Amino acid sequence: MARASTIRLGKELCPGYDLRRLRGKGGFGSVWEAVHEDGRVVAVKFLPCCDSLTAAQEIRSIQIVRGLRHPNLMRIHQVWSHRGYVGITMELADGSLQDLLDAYQEEYNTPLLPRDVCYYLSQVADALDYLNARQHLIDGKKVAIQHCDVKPTNLLLYGERVKISDFGLASVTSTPVRSHRRAGTFSYSAPEVFQGRLSDWSDQFALAVSYCQLRCGRMPFPEPPRTNLSSYIRPAPDLEMLSTTEEQQIIARALSPVPPDRWPTCRDLMDQLGRVVVAK
Repeated sequence: MARASTIRLGKELCPGYDLRRLRGKGGFGSVWEAVHEDGRVVAVKFLPCCDSLTAAQEIRSIQIVRGLRHPNLMRIHQVWSHRGYVGITMELADGSLQDLLDAYQEEYNTPLLPRDVCYYLSQVADALDYLNARQHLIDGKKVAIQHCDVKPTNLLLYGERVKISDFGLASVTSTPVRSHRRAGTFSYSAPEVFQGRLSDWSDQFALAVSYCQLRCGRMPFPEPPRTNLSSYIRPAPDLEMLSTTEEQQIIARALSPVPPDRWPTCRDLMDQLGRVVVAK
Protein backbone atom coordinates (compact mmCIF):
# COMPACT_ATOMS: atom_id res chain seq x y z
CA MET A 1 0.00 0.00 0.00
CA ALA A 2 1.35 3.41 -0.94
CA ARG A 3 2.07 6.06 1.65
CA ALA A 4 -0.80 8.52 2.01
CA SER A 5 1.69 11.41 2.25
CA THR A 6 2.92 10.61 -1.27
CA ILE A 7 -0.57 10.38 -2.74
CA ARG A 8 -1.52 13.76 -1.31
CA LEU A 9 0.86 15.33 -3.83
CA GLY A 10 -2.10 15.41 -6.20
CA LYS A 11 -0.71 17.64 -8.91
CA GLU A 12 2.34 15.42 -9.38
CA LEU A 13 0.57 12.05 -9.34
CA CYS A 14 -2.54 13.16 -11.17
CA PRO A 15 -1.87 16.10 -13.49
CA GLY A 16 -4.75 18.54 -13.73
CA TYR A 17 -6.56 17.20 -10.66
CA ASP A 18 -6.64 18.48 -7.10
CA LEU A 19 -7.16 15.64 -4.62
CA ARG A 20 -9.69 16.87 -2.06
CA ARG A 21 -10.38 13.98 0.32
CA LEU A 22 -9.90 10.26 0.80
CA ARG A 23 -13.10 8.34 -0.01
CA GLY A 24 -11.94 4.78 0.62
CA LYS A 25 -8.87 2.71 1.42
CA GLY A 26 -8.09 -0.99 1.62
CA GLY A 27 -6.19 -3.86 0.08
CA PHE A 28 -7.34 -2.66 -3.35
CA GLY A 29 -5.57 0.70 -3.01
CA SER A 30 -7.19 4.06 -2.31
CA VAL A 31 -9.94 6.21 -3.85
CA TRP A 32 -9.87 9.98 -3.64
CA GLU A 33 -12.39 12.65 -4.52
CA ALA A 34 -10.76 15.14 -6.85
CA VAL A 35 -11.61 18.31 -8.75
CA HIS A 36 -10.32 18.80 -12.27
CA GLU A 37 -9.00 22.20 -13.30
CA ASP A 38 -12.14 22.59 -15.46
CA GLY A 39 -14.34 22.18 -12.34
CA ARG A 40 -15.43 18.54 -12.80
CA VAL A 41 -15.63 16.45 -9.61
CA VAL A 42 -14.35 12.92 -10.18
CA ALA A 43 -12.94 9.91 -8.36
CA VAL A 44 -9.27 9.04 -8.64
CA LYS A 45 -8.24 5.50 -7.78
CA PHE A 46 -4.65 4.50 -7.07
CA LEU A 47 -3.84 0.80 -7.42
CA PRO A 48 -0.42 -0.24 -6.10
CA CYS A 49 1.52 -2.45 -8.52
CA CYS A 50 4.54 -4.41 -7.42
CA ASP A 51 6.16 -4.50 -10.88
CA SER A 52 5.86 -3.08 -14.38
CA LEU A 53 4.39 -6.31 -15.79
CA THR A 54 1.49 -6.23 -13.33
CA ALA A 55 0.91 -2.56 -14.11
CA ALA A 56 0.91 -3.27 -17.85
CA GLN A 57 -1.58 -6.14 -17.45
CA GLU A 58 -3.97 -4.04 -15.38
CA ILE A 59 -3.74 -1.06 -17.73
CA ARG A 60 -4.44 -3.30 -20.75
CA SER A 61 -7.48 -4.84 -19.04
CA ILE A 62 -8.86 -1.43 -18.09
CA GLN A 63 -8.25 0.00 -21.56
CA ILE A 64 -10.15 -2.90 -23.16
CA VAL A 65 -13.28 -2.12 -21.15
CA ARG A 66 -12.80 1.64 -21.28
CA GLY A 67 -13.91 1.72 -24.90
CA LEU A 68 -17.19 -0.08 -24.21
CA ARG A 69 -20.46 1.74 -23.62
CA HIS A 70 -23.25 0.43 -21.41
CA PRO A 71 -25.43 2.33 -18.90
CA ASN A 72 -24.34 -0.04 -16.11
CA LEU A 73 -20.60 0.09 -16.77
CA MET A 74 -18.63 2.81 -15.00
CA ARG A 75 -17.14 5.43 -17.30
CA ILE A 76 -13.35 5.72 -17.10
CA HIS A 77 -11.79 9.05 -18.05
CA GLN A 78 -8.04 8.41 -17.86
CA VAL A 79 -5.61 5.61 -17.03
CA TRP A 80 -1.91 6.06 -16.37
CA SER A 81 1.04 4.51 -14.54
CA HIS A 82 3.22 6.42 -12.11
CA ARG A 83 5.77 5.36 -9.45
CA GLY A 84 4.33 1.97 -8.60
CA TYR A 85 0.70 2.92 -9.16
CA VAL A 86 -1.93 2.43 -11.78
CA GLY A 87 -3.99 5.61 -11.60
CA ILE A 88 -7.59 5.81 -12.83
CA THR A 89 -9.89 8.81 -13.04
CA MET A 90 -13.57 7.91 -13.21
CA GLU A 91 -17.10 8.92 -12.31
CA LEU A 92 -17.60 9.72 -8.64
CA ALA A 93 -20.13 7.33 -7.09
CA ASP A 94 -22.40 7.77 -4.09
CA GLY A 95 -21.09 4.50 -2.65
CA SER A 96 -21.17 0.77 -3.32
CA LEU A 97 -23.68 -1.99 -2.69
CA GLN A 98 -21.35 -3.13 0.09
CA ASP A 99 -21.68 0.31 1.67
CA LEU A 100 -25.45 0.08 1.38
CA LEU A 101 -25.45 -3.38 2.98
CA ASP A 102 -23.24 -2.13 5.83
CA ALA A 103 -25.57 0.83 6.42
CA TYR A 104 -28.66 -1.42 6.55
CA GLN A 105 -26.99 -3.84 8.95
CA GLU A 106 -25.79 -1.03 11.22
CA GLU A 107 -29.08 0.89 11.30
CA TYR A 108 -31.69 -1.85 10.97
CA ASN A 109 -29.72 -5.00 11.85
CA THR A 110 -30.90 -6.58 8.60
CA PRO A 111 -29.57 -7.12 5.07
CA LEU A 112 -31.15 -5.45 2.03
CA LEU A 113 -34.77 -6.06 1.13
CA PRO A 114 -35.14 -8.89 -1.43
CA ARG A 115 -36.91 -6.56 -3.86
CA ASP A 116 -34.02 -4.09 -3.72
CA VAL A 117 -31.41 -6.82 -4.19
CA CYS A 118 -33.18 -8.01 -7.34
CA TYR A 119 -33.58 -4.45 -8.59
CA TYR A 120 -29.90 -3.61 -8.23
CA LEU A 121 -28.46 -6.95 -9.37
CA SER A 122 -30.72 -7.10 -12.42
CA GLN A 123 -28.88 -4.00 -13.61
CA VAL A 124 -25.57 -5.73 -12.92
CA ALA A 125 -26.78 -8.82 -14.81
CA ASP A 126 -27.51 -6.73 -17.91
CA ALA A 127 -24.00 -5.27 -17.86
CA LEU A 128 -22.39 -8.67 -17.30
CA ASP A 129 -24.33 -10.22 -20.16
CA TYR A 130 -23.16 -7.36 -22.37
CA LEU A 131 -19.54 -8.00 -21.34
CA ASN A 132 -19.83 -11.79 -21.45
CA ALA A 133 -21.34 -11.94 -24.96
CA ARG A 134 -18.84 -12.88 -27.67
CA GLN A 135 -19.45 -9.66 -29.61
CA HIS A 136 -16.56 -7.33 -28.82
CA LEU A 137 -14.06 -6.72 -31.61
CA ILE A 138 -10.56 -6.74 -30.12
CA ASP A 139 -7.42 -7.23 -32.23
CA GLY A 140 -9.57 -8.20 -35.17
CA LYS A 141 -11.41 -10.99 -33.34
CA LYS A 142 -14.86 -11.14 -31.77
CA VAL A 143 -14.41 -12.02 -28.11
CA ALA A 144 -16.22 -12.07 -24.78
CA ILE A 145 -15.00 -10.37 -21.62
CA GLN A 146 -15.17 -11.78 -18.10
CA HIS A 147 -14.93 -9.17 -15.36
CA CYS A 148 -13.26 -11.65 -12.97
CA ASP A 149 -13.92 -9.67 -9.76
CA VAL A 150 -17.69 -9.25 -9.36
CA LYS A 151 -18.53 -8.41 -5.73
CA PRO A 152 -20.57 -5.78 -3.85
CA THR A 153 -17.62 -3.42 -3.31
CA ASN A 154 -17.18 -3.22 -7.10
CA LEU A 155 -20.86 -2.46 -7.76
CA LEU A 156 -21.20 1.30 -7.43
CA LEU A 157 -24.33 3.37 -6.86
CA TYR A 158 -25.17 6.49 -8.82
CA GLY A 159 -28.56 7.37 -7.40
CA GLU A 160 -30.71 4.34 -8.16
CA ARG A 161 -28.42 3.10 -10.93
CA VAL A 162 -25.71 0.50 -10.35
CA LYS A 163 -22.53 0.45 -12.40
CA ILE A 164 -19.82 -2.20 -12.44
CA SER A 165 -16.35 -0.86 -11.67
CA ASP A 166 -12.78 -2.11 -11.23
CA PHE A 167 -11.78 -3.71 -14.53
CA GLY A 168 -8.13 -4.40 -13.70
CA LEU A 169 -8.65 -8.17 -13.85
CA ALA A 170 -11.00 -8.22 -16.87
CA SER A 171 -10.04 -10.97 -19.28
CA VAL A 172 -10.80 -11.62 -22.94
CA THR A 173 -12.14 -15.07 -23.85
CA SER A 174 -12.67 -16.64 -27.25
CA THR A 175 -13.76 -20.10 -26.07
CA PRO A 176 -16.29 -21.22 -23.41
CA VAL A 177 -13.46 -22.40 -21.11
CA ARG A 178 -9.82 -21.33 -21.17
CA SER A 179 -6.73 -21.48 -19.01
CA HIS A 180 -6.34 -18.46 -16.78
CA ARG A 181 -4.27 -17.24 -13.87
CA ARG A 182 -5.80 -17.55 -10.42
CA ALA A 183 -6.86 -14.00 -9.65
CA GLY A 184 -9.74 -12.13 -8.11
CA THR A 185 -11.42 -12.10 -4.72
CA PHE A 186 -11.54 -15.82 -3.96
CA SER A 187 -14.54 -15.60 -1.62
CA TYR A 188 -16.61 -14.92 -4.75
CA SER A 189 -14.65 -16.99 -7.27
CA ALA A 190 -16.10 -19.88 -9.24
CA PRO A 191 -14.60 -23.37 -8.71
CA GLU A 192 -12.90 -23.35 -12.11
CA VAL A 193 -10.88 -20.27 -11.11
CA PHE A 194 -9.16 -22.29 -8.36
CA GLN A 195 -8.26 -24.86 -11.03
CA GLY A 196 -6.60 -22.23 -13.22
CA ARG A 197 -9.47 -21.87 -15.69
CA LEU A 198 -12.02 -19.26 -16.66
CA SER A 199 -15.43 -19.96 -18.18
CA ASP A 200 -18.24 -18.04 -19.83
CA TRP A 201 -20.18 -18.50 -16.58
CA SER A 202 -17.53 -17.45 -14.02
CA ASP A 203 -19.00 -13.96 -13.52
CA GLN A 204 -22.47 -15.46 -13.03
CA PHE A 205 -21.14 -17.54 -10.13
CA ALA A 206 -19.76 -14.41 -8.43
CA LEU A 207 -23.06 -12.62 -9.03
CA ALA A 208 -24.92 -15.44 -7.26
CA VAL A 209 -22.54 -15.26 -4.28
CA SER A 210 -23.09 -11.49 -4.15
CA TYR A 211 -26.84 -12.08 -4.18
CA CYS A 212 -26.58 -14.30 -1.10
CA GLN A 213 -24.47 -11.75 0.71
CA LEU A 214 -26.75 -8.80 -0.05
CA ARG A 215 -29.95 -10.80 0.45
CA CYS A 216 -28.98 -12.58 3.68
CA GLY A 217 -25.94 -10.80 5.07
CA ARG A 218 -23.63 -13.79 4.82
CA MET A 219 -21.77 -15.92 2.30
CA PRO A 220 -22.91 -19.34 1.04
CA PHE A 221 -19.39 -20.78 1.39
CA PRO A 222 -16.72 -20.76 4.09
CA GLU A 223 -13.72 -18.55 3.44
CA PRO A 224 -11.30 -20.32 1.05
CA PRO A 225 -7.72 -20.92 2.20
CA ARG A 226 -5.01 -18.40 1.43
CA THR A 227 -2.58 -21.04 0.17
CA ASN A 228 -2.69 -24.23 -1.94
CA LEU A 229 -5.57 -22.86 -3.98
CA SER A 230 -4.95 -25.26 -6.85
CA SER A 231 -6.04 -28.20 -4.68
CA TYR A 232 -8.99 -26.40 -3.08
CA ILE A 233 -12.44 -27.80 -3.86
CA ARG A 234 -15.44 -25.67 -2.98
CA PRO A 235 -17.91 -27.46 -0.70
CA ALA A 236 -21.61 -27.52 -1.55
CA PRO A 237 -23.17 -24.11 -0.78
CA ASP A 238 -25.17 -23.61 2.40
CA LEU A 239 -28.39 -22.07 1.09
CA GLU A 240 -30.57 -22.58 4.16
CA MET A 241 -30.42 -18.79 4.53
CA LEU A 242 -32.77 -18.41 1.53
CA SER A 243 -36.44 -18.45 2.41
CA THR A 244 -37.92 -20.90 -0.12
CA THR A 245 -36.90 -24.13 -1.78
CA GLU A 246 -37.43 -22.57 -5.19
CA GLU A 247 -35.11 -19.66 -4.42
CA GLN A 248 -32.51 -22.11 -3.15
CA GLN A 249 -32.77 -24.15 -6.35
CA ILE A 250 -32.32 -21.09 -8.55
CA ILE A 251 -29.17 -20.00 -6.72
CA ALA A 252 -27.89 -23.60 -6.51
CA ARG A 253 -27.95 -23.80 -10.29
CA ALA A 254 -25.97 -20.56 -10.60
CA LEU A 255 -23.44 -22.00 -8.11
CA SER A 256 -23.05 -25.32 -9.93
CA PRO A 257 -19.44 -26.59 -9.96
CA VAL A 258 -19.97 -27.46 -13.64
CA PRO A 259 -19.98 -24.14 -15.55
CA PRO A 260 -22.33 -25.10 -18.44
CA ASP A 261 -24.91 -26.31 -15.90
CA ARG A 262 -25.40 -22.74 -14.68
CA TRP A 263 -28.04 -20.41 -16.16
CA PRO A 264 -27.52 -19.48 -19.83
CA THR A 265 -27.18 -15.79 -18.89
CA CYS A 266 -27.03 -13.63 -15.79
CA ARG A 267 -30.34 -12.07 -16.79
CA ASP A 268 -31.95 -15.52 -16.80
CA LEU A 269 -30.75 -15.95 -13.22
CA MET A 270 -32.14 -12.62 -12.05
CA ASP A 271 -35.43 -13.05 -13.91
CA GLN A 272 -35.99 -16.36 -12.14
CA LEU A 273 -35.17 -14.81 -8.77
CA GLY A 274 -37.46 -11.86 -9.44
CA ARG A 275 -40.28 -14.23 -10.27
CA VAL A 276 -40.12 -16.00 -6.89
CA VAL A 277 -38.84 -13.17 -4.65
CA VAL A 278 -40.25 -9.88 -5.92
CA ALA A 279 -43.66 -11.29 -6.79
CA LYS A 280 -44.34 -12.03 -3.11
